[in-house]
Amino acid sequence: MILATCKTYEQVLAVRFLIGLAESTFYPAIQYVIGSWYKPEELGKRACIFHTASAIGPMFSGFLQTAAYNGLNGVHGLPGWKWLFIIDGIITVPIGILGYLIMPDLPHNTRPSFLYTSEQLELGQKRMRDIGRKPPAKFTKAKVLGFFKTWHLYTLVPLYVLFNNGGGPSTAMIFWFKSFNTPERIVYTVGQINLYPLGQNVVQVITTLVWAWWSDAIRKRWPPMIVAGTIAVVTDLVLAFTPLYTNIARRWVFYYLTTVTGGCSGLILAWANELTGNDSEKRSFVVASCNAIAYCFQAWLPIVLFPQVEQPKVFKGNVASAGIVFGMMVFAMATLYFQKRDERRAKRQLQTLEANAEREEVSSIVKD
Repeated sequence: MILATCKTYEQVLAVRFLIGLAESTFYPAIQYVIGSWYKPEELGKRACIFHTASAIGPMFSGFLQTAAYNGLNGVHGLPGWKWLFIIDGIITVPIGILGYLIMPDLPHNTRPSFLYTSEQLELGQKRMRDIGRKPPAKFTKAKVLGFFKTWHLYTLVPLYVLFNNGGGPSTAMIFWFKSFNTPERIVYTVGQINLYPLGQNVVQVITTLVWAWWSDAIRKRWPPMIVAGTIAVVTDLVLAFTPLYTNIARRWVFYYLTTVTGGCSGLILAWANELTGNDSEKRSFVVASCNAIAYCFQAWLPIVLFPQVEQPKVFKGNVASAGIVFGMMVFAMATLYFQKRDERRAKRQLQTLEANAEREEVSSIVKD
């Protein structure tokens, strides 16, 4: 709501900084908590259902923006966009209070209450023990340094960074609608320009849920990433190499398809939770690093690839995004390679232990 009172660019920057500071830990923390309660056959769905809020939220915000502009613009001397900030603030306060009251911690430190019984918490702990997902321990210098001696940071973090920065072509749709308008002729109204791109959010929600159910069903995270990535690469290249106005319906459809990789966020972080599940501190560090480093790049990369002066064509940005998404698929396969390698090593170690146990058993029988 404070944003509605800002009168200068510097004030907006200051408020946005504080908002970013407050919300920066929310998403990775929620994904870490989700990873502390659910098994692999359940985790992808839960992680992705939560992630759909990143599409549903802006979608409702778009509807609110349209309604605020059409119905509140000029009321009490405030423009419609300021009313949107006020409405968003009013909505956020009760949601924040509700989240504080009902949000659980981890199975090992959530206290019994009218929401969570002792039996439920014990079951939650047992479920994590059954799959080898360790409870929290202490962070130590040696442990943190050890995070950098395994492969997880070097594949999962780039995988997430590439995913998070590959969706830039979707931003061009609103500029495309605006480009139809001239001082002499209005083709799309402000309300339509705000409303029509929301189809991208619908596509993201649907594909996110499809990828989640598919991934959990086959107990693999990488196939949906490859399928979504392939669609995105083709989409980005079509947008880059086809004219803006020769086939309006086709371009409209391809703009909607630019969000098919959105659901990969939940899958990547579910994968990270699974691959580092035997070390809770490493798991939290990897999940947080994925999110933090991804947004370090997102703070400047879209400005370079999708400058407003090049919208809506943004040829450079569309081609670069195709390359970024292809890189995401490469790192998905690299992660799969190291996962399979570790599984083979664990299997050999188990076979060795079993063989040694058998030899010791035979030796003891012979001695007897």
